[in-house]
Amino acid sequence: MPKGGRKGGHKGRARQYTSPEEIDAQLQAEKQKAREEEEQGEEGGDGAAGDPKKEKKSLDSDESEDEEDDYQQKRKGVEGLIDIENPNRVAQTTKKVTQLDLDGPKELSRREREEIEKQKAKERYMKMHLAGKTEQAKADLARLAIIRKQREEAARKKEEERKAKDDAALSGKRMQSLSLNK
Repeated sequence: MPKGGRKGGHKGRARQYTSPEEIDAQLQAEKQKAREEEEQGEEGGDGAAGDPKKEKKSLDSDESEDEEDDYQQKRKGVEGLIDIENPNRVAQTTKKVTQLDLDGPKELSRREREEIEKQKAKERYMKMHLAGKTEQAKADLARLAIIRKQREEAARKKEEERKAKDDAALSGKRMQSLSLNK
């Protein structure tokens, strides 16, 4: 038995390959046989000599093709031999373009829904944050207020030191001018 579950031929048996010419010859032979059978069927007249199945097909050609498709689906494999009613089996139905409902609401998957909810929550948080209603925003505003006070105090001290220097410089000049006037 071959390995890996493959079905193989017997050892040593030569494989036979059909050439394209042989395939063409077989197809032409089949077409020729079909033509000869049709000619014999037409010569028969009333169809007594013809194949009753072919005549039935030609008479039933007015019916829809759906029945033929159903017939072919039932004949697939063992299904044609055994009637099986499987409630879980869903027959594949093809929808026409006119039957498609594109305007209706599309159901989102769980991941897509969660992603949208996450984005909305983030937007809500940012709005509240900008309004100063979140804990983090309050902490940021308090920190900014402290920094502002520190900078104001530093600017005030710097201004006082500059004034003190100016006063000292002015008083030093006055002293010089007074001493020169003497």
